[in-house]
Amino acid sequence: MFTGIVSDIGSVRDISGEGDLRFEITTSYDTSGIDIGASVSCSGACLTAIEIGDDWFAVQVSPETLDKTTASGWSVGMPLNLERALRMGDELGGHIVTGHVDGIGTVKTVTPVAESWVVAFEAPPELAQFIAPKGSITIDGVSLTVNNVEGAFFEINIIPHTQQVTTLGKLTSGARVNLEIDVLARYVARLKEVNG
Repeated sequence: MFTGIVSDIGSVRDISGEGDLRFEITTSYDTSGIDIGASVSCSGACLTAIEIGDDWFAVQVSPETLDKTTASGWSVGMPLNLERALRMGDELGGHIVTGHVDGIGTVKTVTPVAESWVVAFEAPPELAQFIAPKGSITIDGVSLTVNNVEGAFFEINIIPHTQQVTTLGKLTSGARVNLEIDVLARYVARLKEVNG
């Protein structure tokens, strides 16, 4: 479980394998504190550390994850938002994030407003019903608040701090991003479905 508060920007240093891919990811984390089997959110996808180096860790990504996330487009040198798993007693600064990516969204427009950006995204139609104004959404592992929703399109604000400490400061029109809807919205929708 995560909070959507990114604590490092790592980068892909090596990719190998066929079918399941092995990614090595550089980090400024003290890797002596990362155990084999630990979960790390990598641009929103919860991945398992399978090997640890001095300033990197490796993860194995299955075909299912490659199909459902932007990991299929990761390349050597690409920056990734990183977050270590939540520990008991940690501050819950964002919202409850599972690291289970629900789908891939597309950036439609990036509009400067004062010092911030208003970014419009298109979500897959099956996710649109779960996105609500003033609700939470996770984009590439970053906890954000939804401003407006119209059909499959929604807008968020990215303040200068978020631009600087996450990869969202490099978003451009056409970029693909990992989306995770608010887990509470998922359960409310399921209750409505069950109770008719």
